[in-house]
Amino acid sequence: QVQLVESGGGSVQPGASLRLSCAVSGRPEKVYALGWFRQVPGMEREFVAGLIRMDGLTYYNDAVRGRFAVSRDNARNTLSLQMNRLKVADTAVYYCAASGPEQVPVSYSESYIDWGQGTRVTVSS
Repeated sequence: QVQLVESGGGSVQPGASLRLSCAVSGRPEKVYALGWFRQVPGMEREFVAGLIRMDGLTYYNDAVRGRFAVSRDNARNTLSLQMNRLKVADTAVYYCAASGPEQVPVSYSESYIDWGQGTRVTVSS
C-alpha cells in the first residue's frame, strides 16, 4: 500500500535532541494512522507516538509524553518525530508504520500493515 523510509537516527548523549523523518510514498491517501514504534533486542516492539493522518490527532506513550512530538506534512507525505531530552532508555531501533484506511487503534502495532526498515537511535554518555 505505502512504502516508508526512515532517516535521522544517530548516536547522541543524554539530554540531546534528534529528529526522525519518514518519507511516505505509494498511496498515502489510503492511510488512516501513522505511527512510530521502537524495539530493542529481546523485547517486543513498543508504541512511541502516532497520529491520525487526516486530522493530526496525536497519541503518545507515557514514557515519551512531553519530550517527543509527532507531526505530519500531508503535502510532502512525511511523518516526523522530534525527540528532546533523550534518555539512555530511549535507545532502540525506531520504525515508522502506516495503517490501512480503516479506523484502528493508533497505539496497537497490529493496526499497522506497512513498516519502514528502521533507524537506530543510541543514547549513551
